[in-house]
Amino acid sequence: MTPNTRGILFGLLAYALYSSHDTIVKHLGATYSPFQILFFSMLFGFPLISLQLIRDTRAANLRPRHPWWSALRMATMLITTVSIFYAFSVLPLAQTYSILFSVPLTVTILSIPILGEKVRLHRGLAVLVGLCGVLIVVRPGTQELTLGHFAALTGAFCAALNAIIVRKIGRDERDVVMVIFPMLGMFAAMAALMPIDYKPMPIEDLGKTAAVSVLGLIALNCIVIAYKSGEASLVAPMLYSQIIWATLFGYFIFDELPDTQTAIGAGVIMLSGLYIVFRESRKDNSEFTPVLRTRTRFMAGPALRVSHFLRDKTKKKRT
Repeated sequence: MTPNTRGILFGLLAYALYSSHDTIVKHLGATYSPFQILFFSMLFGFPLISLQLIRDTRAANLRPRHPWWSALRMATMLITTVSIFYAFSVLPLAQTYSILFSVPLTVTILSIPILGEKVRLHRGLAVLVGLCGVLIVVRPGTQELTLGHFAALTGAFCAALNAIIVRKIGRDERDVVMVIFPMLGMFAAMAALMPIDYKPMPIEDLGKTAAVSVLGLIALNCIVIAYKSGEASLVAPMLYSQIIWATLFGYFIFDELPDTQTAIGAGVIMLSGLYIVFRESRKDNSEFTPVLRTRTRFMAGPALRVSHFLRDKTKKKRT
C-alpha cells in the first residue's frame, strides 16, 4: 500500500467516524440541549485527551504566549461547538454538512486580513462560486430561515476563524496550552449553562455521550495518520465524503433525504472547495495555502485539533 493510499483510506475512515459522532449528537439533540450534551461528552473526553497530551514533554509553564488570540479562540470554539451541535439537532444532516462545507471557503477569505495571505483571481472566483452554493442550500427568500440555519452559518464562520487563529499562533503555543485552556473554558461555560434546560439522563444516553468523545478521539488519530502518510492535497478532499454518510444515516435513521436544491448546492460547494485545495497544492502556489495548512475539522467539541500533532512533520520538511 502506497503512503498516499494509506492517507486516503485513513481519511475516509476518520470522516466516517466523525459522521457517526454527528449522528449521535443529532439523536441526543432531539431530547437534550446542546449544553448538556457538550458537558457530558467533554466530561468523558478529559481523561482521553489528557493521555494524548502526555507526549508534550517540553519543560515550560502553561501561560499562553498570545493571551488575547487564545481568548478569542476559546470564544470561537464555544460558539462553533454549541452552534453546530444545535444545527445537527434541528436540521437534516445533509443540509447541515452542506453549509459547514463552506468552512474552507471562509478560511480562504479570512486568511487575507488575518494572515496576510494572497488570494488570487482563480481562488477568489472559486470562493464566490462556493458561496453561491451556500445560498442555493439556504435558499433565502424561498424558504423560512430557521434558527438552525443561522446556527450552522455561525458555526461555519467561527470554525474558520478558529482555524485561522490556530494557524497564526500555533507555532508559538504548546499543544497543552492550545487544547486545555479552551476545553476548560468550554467545560465551565457548559456547566453554567446546562441548568437552563437540564433533563436527567438514563445510563444509555450517558453512554452515548461517552461514545461521542471516543469516536471523536479515534477519528482525530485517524486524521493524524492520514496527514502524516499522504499528501495534504489528497487527504483534505476526504472531508466531503461526509455527505455520503449524511445521506445514508439521514435516510436509515432519521427518515431524511436531501432535496434537489440541497444536493445541487452541496455539489457546487464541494467543487469550489476541491478546486481551492488542488489549486493550493500546485508547486507555484505553495507559499499561499491557507486551507491546506489549516487541516481543520469543523467540529470543535471534546476532540483535539489535527494541526497540533502535525508539527513534527512540518518541521522536518522545513529542515
